[in-house]
Amino acid sequence: MFSRETYKERRRVLSAATGKGLILLLGNSESGMNYKDNVYPFRQDSSFLYFFGLDKPGLAGVINVDEDTEMIVGDEATLDDIVWTGPQTSLSEAAEKAGIKKVIGTDKLPDIIKQSIATGQTVHYLPPYRPENLLWLSALLNRPVAAVKDNASIQLIKAVIAQRAIKSPEEEAEINKAVNISNEMHLAAMRESVAGVTEKYVSGKLEGMSVSAGGRLSYPVIYTINGQILHNHPTDAVLKSGQIVLCDAGAETAMHYAGDLTRSYPVDKKFTSLQKEAYEIVLRAQEEAVNALKPGALFYDIHHLACEWLVKGLQQLGLMKGDVKEAVQLGAHTLFFQCGLGHMMGLDVHDMEDLGEQYVGYADGQQKSKEFGLKSLRLARKLEPGFVLTVEPGLYFIPELMDIWESQKKFSQFINYDKLAPFRSFGGVRVEENFIITERGYRLLGDPLIKTVAEIEQYRG
Repeated sequence: MFSRETYKERRRVLSAATGKGLILLLGNSESGMNYKDNVYPFRQDSSFLYFFGLDKPGLAGVINVDEDTEMIVGDEATLDDIVWTGPQTSLSEAAEKAGIKKVIGTDKLPDIIKQSIATGQTVHYLPPYRPENLLWLSALLNRPVAAVKDNASIQLIKAVIAQRAIKSPEEEAEINKAVNISNEMHLAAMRESVAGVTEKYVSGKLEGMSVSAGGRLSYPVIYTINGQILHNHPTDAVLKSGQIVLCDAGAETAMHYAGDLTRSYPVDKKFTSLQKEAYEIVLRAQEEAVNALKPGALFYDIHHLACEWLVKGLQQLGLMKGDVKEAVQLGAHTLFFQCGLGHMMGLDVHDMEDLGEQYVGYADGQQKSKEFGLKSLRLARKLEPGFVLTVEPGLYFIPELMDIWESQKKFSQFINYDKLAPFRSFGGVRVEENFIITERGYRLLGDPLIKTVAEIEQYRG
């Protein structure tokens, strides 16, 4: 946990931003994998962690803004719990570390909510993503399950995002830890990526490293020789000479702050000429986008800048033609780059995504596009000091998409379909790093991780 004062100040700011009413923040519960007592690894809700810091299952936090009171809701360990898990810090002691003096049992929460509603007080809550919390809120609020998410407090959502989006120095330090663990995972993946091993073999090594470092993965590893599939998780596929690997993996610290890095490299010790050309197009686009990071810059514009550099490179490969800006404006580049350039990052790898991309990544007055490619842009708003984000352009050669577009002669004024054949079995390339926006520009998070062709080949040689 951070200091007691950190959590007290966070709750004070949240109360002031919410203005009035009762704030109810639910923590997560344990969830059985195949029977009740064989549970998945516990992961606390990130917003509950941010404001209360307690990494235990079955808790809730209540802030009565009107009465200036706050409490933790939960139950102390029973004798049976102690028999199976050993002595535990009492809930009262744990709550005190977060600056909370009042603790009540779970059975008392329904009466508090009922009384709050009866007096006309607004109960503010965040949209639930866990079914257990959806059902809990439905019962507490006496509201149909189908209506719970739609009635989540927009005011609370915006207040939480406003705070969590700006990372403090102590949060930056945690994210640096996460990124450096992720760095070690990627170096290990580069060492292990040789012909004859399976995707699952390498990804298993990475997951073990994240756990050994005291946390766990910040998201399931994406490690694949089919990098054209954007979120392709490891399979039993065997790495073979001539292929290129895409590894997207990140660690989460014990305090649950995330790292999120991607590197791409050949199964062989050297890139083929085609792999090198494609890789360096992506790397150039990534570097140009990074250099554009600064307070006040629209990430929407930086996304388009990266797309233009991808198109310039694809023109040199002979795959595209025509006016670069027009091609990007019309979306011709999305045959090769179907997703967004990056996203916010922090306690969640896609930070606060459960609160809604429209609120997290877009400012008031900005609307998410419904167009192919742009609809996947998670971040478009003006950048502010303290924002932590990823920059991750890529090239994804999807045969099925090529077939559909070619049959429709879609964007034939920009795409040379007769040149695509060598790339139908290529896969994909992505380069990703994490940054914090500073008062004057940006700062790379974590130590630099090798990414140039020369660096990768030297390391793998």
